[in-house]
Amino acid sequence: MIFEPLNVSGAWLVSQERFEDERGYFARTWCSEEFAAQGLEAELVQCSVSFNRQRGTLRGMHFQHSPFGEVKLVRCTRGAIFDVIVDVRRGSSTFLQYAGVELTEQNGRALYIPKGFAHGFLTLEDDSEVFYQMSNVYEPSAASGFRYDDPAFAIRWPAKVVVVKDRDAEYADFSIDAAYDDTSTAR
Repeated sequence: MIFEPLNVSGAWLVSQERFEDERGYFARTWCSEEFAAQGLEAELVQCSVSFNRQRGTLRGMHFQHSPFGEVKLVRCTRGAIFDVIVDVRRGSSTFLQYAGVELTEQNGRALYIPKGFAHGFLTLEDDSEVFYQMSNVYEPSAASGFRYDDPAFAIRWPAKVVVVKDRDAEYADFSIDAAYDDTSTAR
């Protein structure tokens, strides 16, 4: 695997190192030893799939408050998405900054998202499927978020949002009081 740091502290783009032959290719997508060697969380306890019928579907911006913060490894296994993360860790050197990357079935890349980051994505193709691996079991009482179009972040989405759940569209503007507060994850 190839690990590339992103512009927000602690987040990484993880690319497959593909071994190709006449049959196609083989690539490792997870290895706890390789993640640990990069200083990254190497324990994953839950996996989920998000299937999205329509291009322009927006999911996000979501995060879990401490002590239920989740490290996520996200990849697009079918179709294409624009994946966005926002650093909401109080005290982080990149607090309130965001990064966006295109994840597709073809490029095979994954986004490593540390605890204390809000996450969301916009589908770029119909019938897009997203696969999540997480370090913590989802806890509904710790769930939080903010609107995908919150002016505090001015996220540049590459396409029009067509489908969004009411909950995601009606989140309040981000408040510093809602920041992720776990000094063990701030850098």
